[in-house]
Amino acid sequence: MSINQLGDVYIEASDLAAWEAFGSDILGLQLVSKDNGRLAFRMDQHEQRIVVVKGPADDVSISGWEAESEAALLESVARLKAAGVAVEEGSKELAKERRVERVFSCVDPDGNRLELYYGPAITHEPFRSKVLRSAFVTGAQGLGHCFLIAKKDRKATLDFYVGALGLKVSDYIRQEIAPGIVADAAFLHCNGRHHSLGVAAMPVPKRIHHVLLEVADISDVGRAYDRVNDAGIPLEMTLGMHPNDKMLSFYVRTPSGFAIEFGFGGLQVDDSNWTVKSFDQLSEWGHRPPAQQTAAA
Repeated sequence: MSINQLGDVYIEASDLAAWEAFGSDILGLQLVSKDNGRLAFRMDQHEQRIVVVKGPADDVSISGWEAESEAALLESVARLKAAGVAVEEGSKELAKERRVERVFSCVDPDGNRLELYYGPAITHEPFRSKVLRSAFVTGAQGLGHCFLIAKKDRKATLDFYVGALGLKVSDYIRQEIAPGIVADAAFLHCNGRHHSLGVAAMPVPKRIHHVLLEVADISDVGRAYDRVNDAGIPLEMTLGMHPNDKMLSFYVRTPSGFAIEFGFGGLQVDDSNWTVKSFDQLSEWGHRPPAQQTAAA
């Protein structure tokens, strides 16, 4: 595949102070710059992975998709154009701001902006977290994953990411989450991570449901769960495990209203022997809304 990872995510947020504390003290990201209404966080050797910019949307504004080389990047651009997608090259100034060598942009059928790039800036300075004991799982697997909401036509959205961008289907989950409301989700990969992108038609007001951050030690999930509860930050879903990627995780509400999935132990995909499956439940156990968890107790 020409695109080999979800490289970075940009968030437009109304409360940067809340995001600064949430990113550093709760999630364990490293704040590396804070200026001109912009926060940049590290989670590994990349100079930046998550960038929060001042604005009213309180939503993810850009997903950045990395190619392994300039040739691979241009191959992806050509593929998108052949599929009828309008693609524009960013200026040298934009590439410098994004900390990459070259960058192109386009939008998916739901109006979500993507940036395709190669050559991310890498630092030799050690990653430092205030709270993590281990590390985030990144490297060749990229930042993690994002889970988008198909607002218009789910098929058109999947055709874009699979047919035009070149991601591959890992599996599907379809579950009736309320009377007459079915969560119809597809999970797509571009490297060994089970999915770098999830897409679903669900009644969610944001463009995105969540972004995943995966850690290398299960104990860091427990410690983060304690930090969230001790700080009184709302949970979206309690601890649980998904049936498809086997991620043990919980979901916490960000200061912008969408969720962060914080997890451990995600399944790896090997395209040489992988079989696409369909599941009928979003979680194997747990992942309950907090109110339901309280009632059960």
